[in-house]
Amino acid sequence: MLDAVVVGAGPNGLTAAVELARRGFSVALFEARDTVGGGARTEELTLPGFHHDPCAAAHPLGINSPAFRALPLERYGLEWLHAELPMAHPFLDGSAAVLSRSVAETAASFGPRDAGAYRRLVEPFLPKWDTLARDFMSLPLTALPRDPVTLARFGLVGLPPSAWLTRRFRDEPAKTLFAGLVAHVMAPLTGIGTGAVGLVFALAAHARGWPVARGGSQSISDALAAYLRDLGGSIHTDYEVKRLDDLPPARAYVFDTSPTALARIAGFGDYYAGYKYGPGVFKIDYALDGPVPWTAKEARAAGTVQIGADSAEIGAALRAASREGRAPDRPFMITVQPSVVDPTRAPAGKHVFWAYGHVPNGWTGDLTDAMERQLERFAPGFRDRVLARATAGPAELVARNANYVGGDIAAGATAGLQLLLRPKLTPFPYATPHPAVFICSSATPPGPGVHGMSGHNAAKAVWRRLRQQD
Repeated sequence: MLDAVVVGAGPNGLTAAVELARRGFSVALFEARDTVGGGARTEELTLPGFHHDPCAAAHPLGINSPAFRALPLERYGLEWLHAELPMAHPFLDGSAAVLSRSVAETAASFGPRDAGAYRRLVEPFLPKWDTLARDFMSLPLTALPRDPVTLARFGLVGLPPSAWLTRRFRDEPAKTLFAGLVAHVMAPLTGIGTGAVGLVFALAAHARGWPVARGGSQSISDALAAYLRDLGGSIHTDYEVKRLDDLPPARAYVFDTSPTALARIAGFGDYYAGYKYGPGVFKIDYALDGPVPWTAKEARAAGTVQIGADSAEIGAALRAASREGRAPDRPFMITVQPSVVDPTRAPAGKHVFWAYGHVPNGWTGDLTDAMERQLERFAPGFRDRVLARATAGPAELVARNANYVGGDIAAGATAGLQLLLRPKLTPFPYATPHPAVFICSSATPPGPGVHGMSGHNAAKAVWRRLRQQD
């Protein structure tokens, strides 16, 4: 009998399997797709030689993840590549706010009236970032905080809505960039805890940047898989699990799936019926015959570029998708340009470009024209650079990754208490009604992103149970 079976080979499932195998447990991992990866894959979606990331592309939480940093992933081919700027937010007048590795450069881009306020916001936390990241990403408490005082101070700043936090800024550059940071997890700007979301992304950039993985996000998954195999774990792809009886006997079962799928497979009935899914996204992968013609020079040097004219426009786009049930006329967009720093992603002189906008959950329309009109506002002539595009609305995203219910790449609504306590209002988020069954997906804390911490935290709960049985 195996010690543990893991279902789902996304970053969290792979990390959970690795953590268990590192501690001497026998582990087998089962994945429905023909390759591992989940939200960290790379495929030729448009033209030969253009390597796109269908899901996650830039990885501020990946390079800062305590779980990943404790693993020898570089030995298995993972290499982080950094653009000159981690992120830029261009404006219609050709200027831009930036998120730089340098706090001073970032603050200066906000203008003299907000530079000091930004420094006062981030500088108290930055020297203690590694400990804070470990404590924050282990919530609810899977380990005692190493620095409970700093964590408490961070909570006081971050728990209020981001709209409250940004009141300390007077001008739009800072307000707009910060609103965009919160929108990465599709959270409403008025939601509890959203200040912490924006602050975590800003601190992550200053600490270690917002890199891409050389060759694409698949290299993160491949490194985890190779390490798991070296530890003696086995991986079975093309293996769809419809019920627990489809799996071999084991002392514990760990699911990197949505709560909905877990309830169906394990026969938990309506146990997760109260779990809510958030807005979906409409995503476009582009093959371009040259770099994006951004008006703002800072955007040309950035790995990630946020698109939204001001904080009001970003807020309106989020409300349209999450509360009004319609696609926004001017979508807020997150874009990534990996080939700015990684020439292996496209043929010589060509580029890949990644973009998405928010839409209602399960939306069936086509956002291509609205997204490209938005891009043209900040990069005139963009459409002339397009060689090919691959579009994916909510239905196509679900077909690629069943965890993205209704196109929700955050694997659950990030509004209200569900941002902090998911998938149930319980201090034991990785446990389920069955004592031998656990959940480790992005539906558990610390939530969405390619960082493996949900898998890492769940693995702790699993190995504690297994050791109690020994």
